[in-house]
Amino acid sequence: MNSFWIILFHTFLSKFKTKSFLITTAITLILVIALTNLTTIIETFSGEDEKTEVAVIDQSSSLLPVIQEAIQTMNEDVKLISFEESEELAKKEVEEGNYSGLLIVDVDSSKLPVATYYTMDIAESSLSDNLLNSIQLVKNQLAANQLNLTNEQLVKLNEPVSFEKIALVKDAKTEEELSQARGLVYILLFLIYFAVVLYSGMIATEVATEKSSRVMEILISSVSPIKHMFAKILGVGLLSLTQLALLMIVGYFSLTSNDSMGSMEGFLGFSEVPVSTIIYAAIFFILGYFLYATLAALLGSLVSRIEDVQQMITPMTLLIVAGFMIAMFGLSAPDNTFVTITSYIPFFTPMLMFMRVGMLNLAFWEPILGIIILVATIMILAIFGARVYKGGVLMYGKSNSYKDIKKALQLTKKE
Repeated sequence: MNSFWIILFHTFLSKFKTKSFLITTAITLILVIALTNLTTIIETFSGEDEKTEVAVIDQSSSLLPVIQEAIQTMNEDVKLISFEESEELAKKEVEEGNYSGLLIVDVDSSKLPVATYYTMDIAESSLSDNLLNSIQLVKNQLAANQLNLTNEQLVKLNEPVSFEKIALVKDAKTEEELSQARGLVYILLFLIYFAVVLYSGMIATEVATEKSSRVMEILISSVSPIKHMFAKILGVGLLSLTQLALLMIVGYFSLTSNDSMGSMEGFLGFSEVPVSTIIYAAIFFILGYFLYATLAALLGSLVSRIEDVQQMITPMTLLIVAGFMIAMFGLSAPDNTFVTITSYIPFFTPMLMFMRVGMLNLAFWEPILGIIILVATIMILAIFGARVYKGGVLMYGKSNSYKDIKKALQLTKKE
């Protein structure tokens, strides 16, 4: 048993000390800090006192003042400037960068505003959206005046309709509870996806690297292939938990250090997430990792060259992508029959079953059945994988076909 722990911690420390791991972690931490302070960074580069100037040709001779007043309520940094020269000269001023855009306003036959906006790049939509909303507000006001509507009547007309959704199913989650759960579901889905893709590939590469350097021949003489396989899986698993914990801690403190924490909590929905949902999140994350990690170790043992690893694990990666895409679809339709059925397929269960747990009030037996299916699949895959691994680590030469599983099993029987 001592050899098991030696391999486990050697795998962890050797990977932890590599330049690639340290550089990747550092870059990811920088990205986390940047994303959690994105608003502050944008404000720093844009400048708080910087005004966006738009040239306006008012062909109606009456709309500009009311549009100016309307846009100030939406964005104080946008300044509309009356342009008295020709339209062609105004366009030239925009091209030279003197104005952010040119707005031409007029009234139609109904005495309601119409507008044309010229800008160098229509991909930048925030300014044009502000102008559109301002003109729409003016149009509503003018139309109300034509119909002799009072301000109170206009407010009543634009008031959102009261629309309450009530589920007839007993104990169904409310809209607020769904919003609270959705953030955690989103984050766990991405964690499972990236952790499985990144760390499972790392396991397969680690095994292939040892085989290519012929170190495996020495290791097999001192420790059983089964111990070696699970030591690799747990070693990389410990590494992944260390990296994820570091990212989450830095992300949390980065959020709490700025004013966005309150809004982020509301958006992600962590304020009142049930403890049971968090427990299920941890269970399905761990089981999902072990499921794919065991499969990755099996596949990694079949190749002798690092170049062949990616080709061998591509079908496994496609399974992860398929589960992730179904889960994304399921977020808007968690009770869909297709989603329900596929949530019991072991390779999709970690993502789909947790998504359903977070979004629906499932019967107690459903997630438990999903956990049992996962555990059973991991055990079967571990037993079968250990046999393949035992023979696979002794196979050398060009080996990048799934037919090599049979060869690995034959080598195991000969021992």
